Amino acid sequence: MQLQFLGATDTVTGSKYLVQHDKTKVLVDCGLFQGYKLLRLRNWTPLPVNPAAIDAVILTHAHIDHSGYLPLLVRQGFHGKVYCTPATLDLCRILLPDCGHLLEEEAEFANRHKISKHTPALPLYTRHDAERCLSLFHSVVYDKNWQPAPGLHASLAPSGHMPGSSFVRLDNGSRSILFSGDIGRPNDMVLTAPSVVDGADYLVVESTYGDRLHQSSDVLLELANVINRTAARGGVLVIPAFAVGRAQSLLYCIHLLKARGVIHNLPVYLNSPMAASAMQVYLKHRAELRLTAAQCEAMALTAHVVETPEESRLLNARRGPMVIIAASGMATGGRVVHHLKAFAPDKRNTILFAGFQAGGTRGATIASGAPTVRIHGEDIPVRAEVAMLNHLSAHADAAEIISWLSGFKFPPKQTFITHGEPAAADAMRQRIERELHWSCHMPGYLESVTLT
Repeated sequence: MQLQFLGATDTVTGSKYLVQHDKTKVLVDCGLFQGYKLLRLRNWTPLPVNPAAIDAVILTHAHIDHSGYLPLLVRQGFHGKVYCTPATLDLCRILLPDCGHLLEEEAEFANRHKISKHTPALPLYTRHDAERCLSLFHSVVYDKNWQPAPGLHASLAPSGHMPGSSFVRLDNGSRSILFSGDIGRPNDMVLTAPSVVDGADYLVVESTYGDRLHQSSDVLLELANVINRTAARGGVLVIPAFAVGRAQSLLYCIHLLKARGVIHNLPVYLNSPMAASAMQVYLKHRAELRLTAAQCEAMALTAHVVETPEESRLLNARRGPMVIIAASGMATGGRVVHHLKAFAPDKRNTILFAGFQAGGTRGATIASGAPTVRIHGEDIPVRAEVAMLNHLSAHADAAEIISWLSGFKFPPKQTFITHGEPAAADAMRQRIERELHWSCHMPGYLESVTLT
C-alpha cells in the first residue's frame, strides 16, 4: 500500500491523501489550499494523479479545506463515488455551492474593479461545478464496514469536530491506516466527544494546535467582557466565523449570556445564509450534539439572519452597539471582508477571532497586530480592538490529542504528523515521541511512502 501526501503538509489547509493498493486509488479528503499565495496557487496546479484514475474519495468532514477541491476534481474527470456520513453530505450540499458562488463573486468583483493581473479573472470553479459534483456523493453511517474500491475496506467513526466529522480507517487485509481528519474536543459545549478507536498499523494525525493548549478560563465570561466593553464604546463587534461549527457555538454562547442577563440586550446579526442553513443540519442531526431540542431552537433564534447582499451592505452603514457574525472564519472571503473594510478603521469597534488563523490569511494579518490589512486592493487601517477567543476552537489542543491517542489499544508502526503549521507539527511530533514513544514523521508536500 502506498500513501502520498497531496496537501496539509506544513500547513493546515489543502488536506488530500492518496492511498494506492495494487491498481486501486482512493483519495482521503479533497480540500482547497488557503492562506499564503504560494499555497493558493497549488489549487491551480494539476494533481500528480489523473483524476479519472481515482476510484473513490472519502471525506473526513465537510469543511472547505477538506472538501472544497471536489468540484474541480470532478470537472477534471473524476467520476467515482464520494463517500461520507449523512451529516457531511447535508453540509456539503450547502458549503460547496456556496464556495463556488463566492469564487464567481470574487472573480466578478476583480474584473469590475480591475484589480486582477488576469484579464479576465476566472473563478477556480463555479457554483454549477459544485452542484454537479454532488451527484457523486454517497452517504455511509458510522461504524459500517464497506468496500470503497477493490481490495480496500473502510469504516468511519465520530471525531467530534462538527456534525458528520469522522476518523477514516482503511484496511487492505494485511495492513491498516487511520486518518484523524480534524479531532474534536472532549468537553465541547455543543458537540459530543470524539470516539475512542482501537488504532491502526499507520496513523495520519492532525496538529493544528500541536504546540499549544487551549486556555482554561471561562469562555462565556471572556465573550461577555468583549461584548460589553465594545457596547460601552458604542462600537460594533465583528466576528469572522466559520459558517459551520464556530457560528453555531457563538450563537449558543450569546444565547446563554442573554438568558442570564450578563450582556446588554443588543442586536445580533448572523450575516451568513449558509450558517443559517447549516443550523438546520444541526437540528436534523441532533444525536451528534449535547443540546436538547429546546436548546437547539434557542440557539437558532439568537440572531437575525441577514439574507440579501443589500441587507448586508446596509449593516455597514449602521453604528453600534451590535454584534455581527459573518463568514469566513479566517476572513479569506465572503461578507465578513466587507464588514472588516467598514468597521476596522474605527477604534470604537472590535474584531474578535474565535479560532485558528492560518498563515497568509487576512485573519492572521489582523490577529498579528498589523496596522493595515489588504482588502480589495486597498490597505485598510486597523484601529479597532483586536481580540482572540480560542476556547471555542473545534480542534483538540496538544494535550487533548495526546489523550485521544492514549486510548489506542496498540501503537501504530508509524505516525505521520500533518495539518499543522511547521512549529505546531514539530511540537506534536516531539510530544508524541516523548510521551507515547511512537515513531513519527513529518511528511513533505507530494512525498510518497510505502506502508509495509
